[in-house]
Amino acid sequence: MSKIRFATVWLAGCSGCHMSFLDMDEWLIELAQKVDVVFSPVGCDLKEYPDNVDVCLVEGAIANEENLELALELRKKTKVVISFGDCAVTANVPGMRNMLKGSDPVLRRAYIELGDGTPQLPDEPGIVPPLLDKVVPLHQVIPVDIFMPGCPPDAHRIRATLEPLLNGEHPLMEGRAMIKFG
Repeated sequence: MSKIRFATVWLAGCSGCHMSFLDMDEWLIELAQKVDVVFSPVGCDLKEYPDNVDVCLVEGAIANEENLELALELRKKTKVVISFGDCAVTANVPGMRNMLKGSDPVLRRAYIELGDGTPQLPDEPGIVPPLLDKVVPLHQVIPVDIFMPGCPPDAHRIRATLEPLLNGEHPLMEGRAMIKFG
């Protein structure tokens, strides 16, 4: 049996979901025997999202143009997209910036009002990816196949989601252990 082409992506989030993924400890060795990690901030150092990905865990909300472009690209190139954690599922903490009503007030608050020393807006390309006016959960931008809430989802939930996929089955996403938020 050929290995599953596996990816993880980190958008607007804290990396807690990826840290929880690493908490699967010894099961990561079993997982490594069944998958080829083809893209991940914690599993490889590739910069371009590859073609023909079987399963991708997507952590984080869509907050800027880079997040949006990557989400659209990964959806085109991935069979099963998993909204991984509360930020991807609901926009969670990154979505709190929506209270400021737009990208300009966010930048002004962060760089001018709260700036120390020499407050100024970043204006060189590449310093701050252009922000979207509103932070949104992943499913508002692309179709999502599986929702895995949690802040972060614990290692048992991650394994219970991935293990059936490795066997060609759909995970059972029901009951408190699998769908509890927070």
